Formats: sequence, C-alpha cells, structure tokens
Amino acid sequence: MEWRDEGIILGTRKHGETSAILEVMTRAHGRHLGLVRGGRSRKQQPVLQPGNRVDLLWRARLDEHLGTFQAEAIEMNAARLMDSAVAVYGLQTMAAHLRLLPERDAHGGLYETLAVMIVHLDDADAAGELVARFELLILDELGFGLDLSQCAATGARQDLAYVSPKSGRAVSRQAGAPWRDKMLPLPAFLQRGSGLRADPAAIEDAFRLTGFFFSRHVYEPRGIEPPGARAGFLAALRKHHAPGKPVAAEAVAGEITR
Repeated sequence: MEWRDEGIILGTRKHGETSAILEVMTRAHGRHLGLVRGGRSRKQQPVLQPGNRVDLLWRARLDEHLGTFQAEAIEMNAARLMDSAVAVYGLQTMAAHLRLLPERDAHGGLYETLAVMIVHLDDADAAGELVARFELLILDELGFGLDLSQCAATGARQDLAYVSPKSGRAVSRQAGAPWRDKMLPLPAFLQRGSGLRADPAAIEDAFRLTGFFFSRHVYEPRGIEPPGARAGFLAALRKHHAPGKPVAAEAVAGEITR
C-alpha cells in the first residue's frame, strides 16, 4: 500500500543507529507516523525538523503497519522558528493538542490552520491569539466546542462578556452580571468577525478559558496532565509582553477564522 500527501513535521525520535520515526500532520491522512531510513543522516536531518512542510510518500505492506516515509522538503521553516522561544513552545503545544486526536483521522481544516500558523508563529505579537484560536478548534474537533456566537440566556449577539463554565456558551454582560464571579471572562477578540486586537490581559483570559475546558473534558477524564510546552508558551508570551508591547494580530487571525 502507498499514498502521497503533503505534511507538516511535528516531531521525530531516534530509531536504531541511523533511522528516525517521523510524526507529521498531513493534509488528507491526519496525524501519521512512519519510519525514515537514514533519517539521522546529515542530508536528512535538516529536512526532518519540526515546522518544515514536506512532500511525503508512505509505503507499507498492510494499512495498519507503521510503514516507511520518503520526505522531500517543500518549505523549510524550522531554522526561522527555532530563533523564537514563543514559536518553539507554540509549535510543541499545537503538536501536543493534535496528539489528543486519533492517529490517521483526517482533519483537513486543522492542517490548513496549522499551515497558516507556521508562517506567523515567530511573530510573538500574533502567536498568542493564533494558538488560543487553535485550542478552540481542537476542542471543537474533540466534540467539546464552545458556542461563542450568542447569549445562552437571551440570544443576544452583542456585548458578550462571559462564558458559562457549565454549558460552554457565551453570556451577555447584562444577563451574566448576577453570576459574574462564577463566569469565565470572554475576550472580545475570540468572537468571530470582531476584528478586535488582543492585549496581554485578553490573551491570559483566552488561555484561562480554553484551559478550563481542556481540563474538564480532556485532561481529567483521560487522567493526563496538560502539556508542559503550553506553560512554556505562556511564560514566553509573558516575557515578550513584559515591556508593555501591544499585540497586533487581527490581520493574521482573520486568515484562520474566515
């Protein structure tokens, strides 16, 4: 059996003395692993780096086998991303989220989103907003998507300020006022089509929101811990924003919400 597809490298690990196990997110075959013979050679190592986009040929005798990959570079992003702690931790965080999905299940939308994000991930002013949106997409793919489109109590679509921790639905400022201490803040930039910028406080609220639902629906039921890379990503963002730099990500964010 064989197929050819495009993929973004999520990671590699050593196999024997000369080979490597390659983990990729592909356009049509989901997250997939395969053996690359000679993957630790000087020629192959620069290609098989996280963040690079590659053309893949997968072969195996049976579909359920690990199989082998032949990988050729399409876009070499790794060197650029490695210069930014935000980018490195961001990519590791997204890879950890993708591992929550079943291997080999196609998620074309997530692949396209990941490809857009790779382009901008080393822009620390954009990365926080983009990864927060990616976490919302992952929750949706896992079946725990949040409804941020209208107020759960009144149906209003304006002045949405909270998210109910019970239902995962948005609540307007007025309707949620009596229970605001029990609600999760809803950053305005997460609302589709808002066109608003995200400041550091809004970024913190966004990751507090997604982190709450990841813990409730994914980590606790599966008995697993949140990925360490996520904490590293947030720490790198805080360090970047410490001097009070503004976040200017609205143009990039539009690419993954259209």
